[in-house]
Amino acid sequence: MCCLVLWLHRQVWLYHASVAAAKGAVEGLTRSLAAEWAPVIRVNCIAPTLTDTPMAARLLDTEAKRLSAVERHSLKINGDSSHIAAMACYLLSDAADLMAGQVIKMDGGKSGVKI
Repeated sequence: MCCLVLWLHRQVWLYHASVAAAKGAVEGLTRSLAAEWAPVIRVNCIAPTLTDTPMAARLLDTEAKRLSAVERHSLKINGDSSHIAAMACYLLSDAADLMAGQVIKMDGGKSGVKI
């Protein structure tokens, strides 16, 4: 069984309507493809928070910025590519054979936990 993993960053900033529209489109595409391609291919989406990667380097390039990012997450951790890779490996494994059309929020609790 195969799995297609789509990547998406869920943070939406003020005045970024085109980014928000694109993210919503990826989520909709995930659900639509999951319905169309089932049961041959499982389609899910990983939606990470700000992740410590070269693409986000300018957002985390000082200790103050890193601490600020940590404080915005209830789990008090900055994610890195190993977190996302672990989820992708899980989604590609047979252990995830019951998952399709899901948007997995990897956001350190930011969207669901308020402290």
